[in-house]
Amino acid sequence: MTSSYIVMNHWQLMLAASLILINLIFSFLLKLKLEKQLWIASLRMVSQLLLLGYILEWIFALQNVFMILCLALMMATIASVSAVNRTKRRFGKIYWSSFVSVVSSSFFVTSIALAGIVQVEPWYNPQYFFPLLGMVLGNTLNGISLALDRFMEDLSMRQNQIESLLAIGATRWEAAHGSVKEAARTGMIPIINSMMVMGIVSLPGMMTGQILAGALPLDAVYYQIVIVFMIASASALGVILIILIAFHCLLNARHQLCVARLNSVTKDTF
Repeated sequence: MTSSYIVMNHWQLMLAASLILINLIFSFLLKLKLEKQLWIASLRMVSQLLLLGYILEWIFALQNVFMILCLALMMATIASVSAVNRTKRRFGKIYWSSFVSVVSSSFFVTSIALAGIVQVEPWYNPQYFFPLLGMVLGNTLNGISLALDRFMEDLSMRQNQIESLLAIGATRWEAAHGSVKEAARTGMIPIINSMMVMGIVSLPGMMTGQILAGALPLDAVYYQIVIVFMIASASALGVILIILIAFHCLLNARHQLCVARLNSVTKDTF
């Protein structure tokens, strides 16, 4: 198999972009009122990817560890904000909590993969660092967002039950461990479902990209296996961290449920 690939031009990209018209037509005909969101999402996706492409070309040329880590932190910051923006409720320091969870889980797992599994030299080689980190961040923020949203909703719905348990002497963990368990399950289910059908129903993005770039299918599979286990472990770490932080914020050391700290959000964020 050759290592060459087909370079796409601007006209091909424009033709691909025209496919979004299918979504717009269905939204208009069915009166889904998603036209604005589709335009915004499309424009943001294209501009963000093009900007990232130019930045990565510059970073690849520099091979500067400081600049690489700065860009990685910027990516993690955006991921942590996006995770919170998808939730229906907020509490004080929720953005900081999300940032800590995203950075701790994604950087820890990516570091292990780069230094111990793939054994990249140097470990911050942007050709490997950014693709691996980006895929981990994208999936980790989804898990964190789902788990955090489920945990806050569950505490609100079970407020009377939890407060009754606390009133008769239960600890905060005993009273709320059901909510913790359900939130953790909600955050981890998407990656488990994805793993179940991977290779049979779906061809993963990284594997497809490597094959299109000319890599041998088996080599692409090896990399994809590494990526999936990275995503699964980072998602689990991120989910557990954000739930524990939220748990300590919303149930204090005196074993009191502080639902008043939660504020509902009505405005959709894209």
